[in-house]
Amino acid sequence: MLTPVLASVLPLLLLCRISFCQYSSDQCSWKGSGLTHEGHTRDVEQVYLRCSQGSLEWLYPTGAVIVNLRPNTVSPAASRLSVCIKPSADSTGTNIYLDCNGKLRLLLHERDQAQGKVHCFSIQEGALFIEAVPHMDISRRITAFQYELVSNRLGDVHSLDAPCQPCSDAEILLAVCTSDFVARGSIQKVNQEEDHSSVTVLISRLYRQKTQVFVSGGVRVRSWTGLIKMPLQCGVKSGEGEFLLTGTVRFGEAWMGCAPRYKDFLRLYHEAQLHGTNPCHVDTD
Repeated sequence: MLTPVLASVLPLLLLCRISFCQYSSDQCSWKGSGLTHEGHTRDVEQVYLRCSQGSLEWLYPTGAVIVNLRPNTVSPAASRLSVCIKPSADSTGTNIYLDCNGKLRLLLHERDQAQGKVHCFSIQEGALFIEAVPHMDISRRITAFQYELVSNRLGDVHSLDAPCQPCSDAEILLAVCTSDFVARGSIQKVNQEEDHSSVTVLISRLYRQKTQVFVSGGVRVRSWTGLIKMPLQCGVKSGEGEFLLTGTVRFGEAWMGCAPRYKDFLRLYHEAQLHGTNPCHVDTD
């Protein structure tokens, strides 16, 4: 059943979409205040964000805001992107829905936002419809979150569709070329947390990292250490041997992708090299 606010603003959605609505002055982030809607609690504002990452901050939320997250590209790969949002620890004052052609699906309830958990959805599922929750008091409330557009590329074990599914040979080779980080290393320790596993790794060779998720041991020590997260259901364990570690970086945190044993990767890589089917070159010496 629709809330009173939703019932009153839904007829305005189509009008807002076909008329001139306010655009965000910043193509990556938006900051607004419901105080500008004083006396107009049924206002619906359109916001368009076209960056791969950014943030939203809405003070004293009233009415609703429709957030259209779109990459600044027209390539076919854009339709295969997912959107991940991470609410701040003090986010409150709204419910967040997915709006697909006027059909709303609850994504994040007001009471759940303070947990700060990451929620992801396909970019084709629609825009974000952020509805202010009426309160009797006038205390200060802020809805705030970060967002990132992430690729559903092959080799991302932490994908939305099939977490922990083993990678095929082709996916491993592609992951080496497209992952946010690629490293050779061993698993030192695994901590089981509430909703994921944190894997402590020791890196003997760092091929690439998008951001500084792995820390160097110093000039004289050619090694790096860091944490890589994995879904709990993957059941990762510490053990002997080296792995080729690949994956994505989301909100500054590394998530595991394809992670074959390094000796198996070498065999696979050299076989593909002989047949000329490697998608990119890796220095294995």
